[in-house]
Amino acid sequence: MKKNISFIQGNEACVQGALYAGLDLFAGYPITPSTEITELLSIRLPQKGGYFMQMEDEIASMCAIIGASLTGCKVMTATSGPGFSLMQEALGYAVMTEIPCVIVNIQRGGPSTGNPTHVSQGDVNQARWGIHGDHSIITMTASNHQDVFSVTVDAFNLAETYRTPVILLFDEVIGHMREKLIIPEKDDIELIQRLKTTVSEGVDFRPYLPRDDGRIPMADFGGTHRHNVTGLFHDMWGFPSNNPKIVDGLIHHLVDKINNNINIIAKVKEFHIDDARTILISYGASARTARHVVENRRSRGERIGLLELITLWPFPSHIIREKCRNARFIIVVEMNFGQILKEVKTCIDKPEKVFLANRVDGVLITVQDIRTILRIVQ
Repeated sequence: MKKNISFIQGNEACVQGALYAGLDLFAGYPITPSTEITELLSIRLPQKGGYFMQMEDEIASMCAIIGASLTGCKVMTATSGPGFSLMQEALGYAVMTEIPCVIVNIQRGGPSTGNPTHVSQGDVNQARWGIHGDHSIITMTASNHQDVFSVTVDAFNLAETYRTPVILLFDEVIGHMREKLIIPEKDDIELIQRLKTTVSEGVDFRPYLPRDDGRIPMADFGGTHRHNVTGLFHDMWGFPSNNPKIVDGLIHHLVDKINNNINIIAKVKEFHIDDARTILISYGASARTARHVVENRRSRGERIGLLELITLWPFPSHIIREKCRNARFIIVVEMNFGQILKEVKTCIDKPEKVFLANRVDGVLITVQDIRTILRIVQ
């Protein structure tokens, strides 16, 4: 069987995943190092009958995809750190109003305009806590182009299943490096379509009333049903309310619909974990270096393994706790000051056995960086 094989950038793999998932509308503003996503979709999406909109800034980009999603479209935007900062208020609106959308952040050095063309993983905590108020969020990442494609499709499926924004947090090295991608056949990956309401015209429609399985059917704006959408605390009809019981129920719903399904949402990849006495925990481009170290030392008989995180938020604490139970040492490999390190320490019985191998200078973390920490702790 002839396979659809490409040799492409990671940003293009993201584009391919979005098109495979059924992207209808993209709205964005060019920014390094995510610009290739915008450029490619300006050509590819209209060819498939979709809509491309270049906006005046990232605030407008986020608002545009929210509006388009309300009409029934699968939507996405792409940006980098400074643009992602501008999107936070509208992202919070999408969380509160339970609007499915996908936001891609190809990370670069920061704060501010920082280092636009070099690698960083400094936006991990921003993805989790960037918006104000109590909430939960889904954030995924990848270390290779096949996984970039897969998690992009997953992001659309999760957004539609849980009526939530989903963040794809890739880093510059992954976005700009080139490697092989095998694009699956049309029906190889299940695609989740939006759950539409079956309430007839003229019948009381409650746009925020969950079914028994927790999912909430939607009605397209401009269709049969009129319904209210507001970023204020609201009741099941979508109208503002400051009734403590309604507010409490809404906040718990927004958090629980994600956190109670962490066993379904959370994904990791394991390499030689079963007998490992030293475990590296990493993600994104850092995981490529970590895996090289693991495979090299394994060939010499060392009991070392790698746990690669695909889902960053909700944080897979239960998986890390289980997989690292028998490890003597745990080393978190990332390109920031330890944003995932702090999370790992909270879910390990003995946080004193958790160490950090990192860089923050815009250079991809090296094998030697990890070896230096291994020499110190072992």
